[in-house]
Amino acid sequence: MVDAVLAEQGATQQRLRKLPARVVVYLLLAAALFEECGYLTVWRKLTGSLDGLPIPKITGTGLWHARARLGVRPLRALFDLLREPAAAIRTIGARWCGLLVVAIDGTCLDVPDNPATRTRLGKRSNQYTQASGYPQISLVALVACGTRAIIDAVFGPGSTGEATYAARLTRSLDPGMIVLLDRGLSSNTLLEQVAGTGAALLARLTAVRKPPVLRHLSDGSFLSRIGCLDVRIIECEITIATTTGRRTGVYRLATTLLDHRRHTAAALVTLYHERWEIESAFFAIKKSMLGRRVLRSNHPSAIDQEIYALLTTYQAIRIAITDAATTTGTDRTGPVSASRYKPPATRSSRPRTSSPTPSST
Repeated sequence: MVDAVLAEQGATQQRLRKLPARVVVYLLLAAALFEECGYLTVWRKLTGSLDGLPIPKITGTGLWHARARLGVRPLRALFDLLREPAAAIRTIGARWCGLLVVAIDGTCLDVPDNPATRTRLGKRSNQYTQASGYPQISLVALVACGTRAIIDAVFGPGSTGEATYAARLTRSLDPGMIVLLDRGLSSNTLLEQVAGTGAALLARLTAVRKPPVLRHLSDGSFLSRIGCLDVRIIECEITIATTTGRRTGVYRLATTLLDHRRHTAAALVTLYHERWEIESAFFAIKKSMLGRRVLRSNHPSAIDQEIYALLTTYQAIRIAITDAATTTGTDRTGPVSASRYKPPATRSSRPRTSSPTPSST
């Protein structure tokens, strides 16, 4: 696959070098597994078992030139080859009512603070200080909840806004999916764009939004309209249980699945818990792989290269995990806890459900 990508992108070296393009790709992928190491240390780990072979000595400058020659496109193309739900028909927990369960959300990656990154990304500000902390890359991903595999991802300056990046991910949606969205990605425009792909959606609305009640339904939900989109609204109480205690909050969910008999309110409330899987995917990338470290690269193009290498390596790991789980018939996350739901006695009754203990994200 690496050779095919290099040939397709015209990145195969024209003459023999100490660091051929193929080797540079492997080095970047290996670096995603050894985030605590500098690139020269990663090189020693990558070649450590090749005793007796004439391994070239490389320098930091030589490695920088090799990465510059390679560019970003081969790593992006390699990620494009691997990005997929990684779910087979029999993958446990990947589908709900025949629909592939996916989620869209965003996170941030810290990058080194230097003039080049500040010019491209700026720096964060708050009410106490201006331009504090590291510059950050905003990463927004479309993740298959059943496998935590990445179907698509985009990234760039945080000033663009997660909703703008999320709209670009609608290119990878189709009618065989149900998309879970948090309240930060529940604008009228984005909901209409997601629904326009034919995919079903289940989104949490912000507390200040009061969608009109058009018709009450027997399961406690009601039909409504958001912008130009016909939706069904479900109000529920969800309890979050962690080691620090329990907290209960009222969620208002909107869905384009209007048939309350086929897709009950209780079942949709339980399904929404699966949105936590994208948070677990980000936790794996930022904590398990990166160790919450700042990215190594100091130049904008090198940062893009490093992020695509990180996403490619993460995706390869998820595919391997899914293959192993599918072979043994094991669900790697375990079942979502069953809803405790009672039919509403009055129009104002709300479905109630208990949440599984979320991951440390």
